[in-house]
Amino acid sequence: MPKILIIDDERAIRRTLKEILEYEKFEIQEAEDGEQGIDMIAKNDYDVVICDIKMPKKDGIEVLEAVGQMGKYVPLVMLSGHGNIETAVEAVKKGAFDFIPKPPDLNRLLITIRNAMDKSTLITETKVLKRKVAKTTEIIGKSEPITKILNDIEKVAPTEARVLITGENGSGKELVARWLHEKSNRANGPLVEVNCAAIPSELIESELFGHEKGAFTSAIKQRIGKFEEANGGTLFLDEIGDMSLSAQAKVLRALQENKITRVGGEKEIKVDVRVVAATNKDLLKETEAGRFRMDLYHRLGVILIHVPSLNERKSDIPLLCDYFLDNICGEYGMARKEISPEGLELLQKRNWTGNIRELRNIVERLVIMSGSTITYDDVDRYCSVGGQKNVANDPNFDNFNDLQQFSDYMKKSFIESKLERTGWSVSKASELLGINKDELQKQMEDFGLVRR
Repeated sequence: MPKILIIDDERAIRRTLKEILEYEKFEIQEAEDGEQGIDMIAKNDYDVVICDIKMPKKDGIEVLEAVGQMGKYVPLVMLSGHGNIETAVEAVKKGAFDFIPKPPDLNRLLITIRNAMDKSTLITETKVLKRKVAKTTEIIGKSEPITKILNDIEKVAPTEARVLITGENGSGKELVARWLHEKSNRANGPLVEVNCAAIPSELIESELFGHEKGAFTSAIKQRIGKFEEANGGTLFLDEIGDMSLSAQAKVLRALQENKITRVGGEKEIKVDVRVVAATNKDLLKETEAGRFRMDLYHRLGVILIHVPSLNERKSDIPLLCDYFLDNICGEYGMARKEISPEGLELLQKRNWTGNIRELRNIVERLVIMSGSTITYDDVDRYCSVGGQKNVANDPNFDNFNDLQQFSDYMKKSFIESKLERTGWSVSKASELLGINKDELQKQMEDFGLVRR
């Protein structure tokens, strides 16, 4: 039963409201002044509080202020026989849900109470959803490198300092960027992510800064860029080392002046954005080679955070596996599975070229293919050790009818491993494979390879 607190120094008002609201199936408690009301709100949870403005000891405005300092949301509906616009405006500014003059219109009061309860429910649901989202992006681990990263995030996040995150593909750079935003003073603003490696060089400027209608052939309408989208929040530039030099120059100007100009436009637009960047490259070597601007590097790298590879933090593998098992089994609606100590030990001996992303994929494979307990033999059968495929134990081995089928299977696996290693960058993977991009894209189509 919804619980309502009535705070009013007039006993007749309290009695009348109580009788009406109890008839409407509400549980009612009373306080005869603001001081008593504040004490009751601190000790109890109420769905709605109905509070008079003019009262002895503590008035309604003081009650509002005290509730605001408690750190919990309680919708307050303010009543006053001395109602005027100034009082109503002040009450709403202090956090009141609504203001109703005395004597209250009972229909309006009941509607206001229902609306206040609906808002309270929405706020609670939003908090639950935020906790669920945060859980999916936890940074898991107790190793020394991870402990240092978590400490750095606590120190750096509340500031406006720009951060450059370095580390291999799949190591968790994006998670660090997300937590820098979540723990910052901009957490209520947007977090806008841009993968610089996935956008063609000729389109990156339009993506970042937007464009005006007619700026180029396909610009059929005006477009807002990522800098404008992130206004008041955080812009995460992933794989910044792959950005073209011309785009780098514009990003540098935006960081220096907090202004941008859309492609094809002349008007300067002010932006308030905190930039967090990430790369898997050694940007100092890139600057020496003339592929990255030194001045931009210094602008971005006020704070440097390096994310270790999984091979550098193998002691965290049991914790990571436990976390992935919870999530994956939950997603599939399965009973929780466990990995035997021997199986975990074998996973810790593995060479993890794909880092956390690769580990999650393997845990998912083990969940699907294994029994209630994932054994040493399961890990040996369904995973590669030391980065090498154990073909003799491959579950698909007996399905090959001829050498061509086996060759195609191995070719597909090899291409997929290179794509995983490069974060599914076609241009980078084609270089590793020694073929051109068009040929690689054709092979991906033939084998049905798409990023999961």
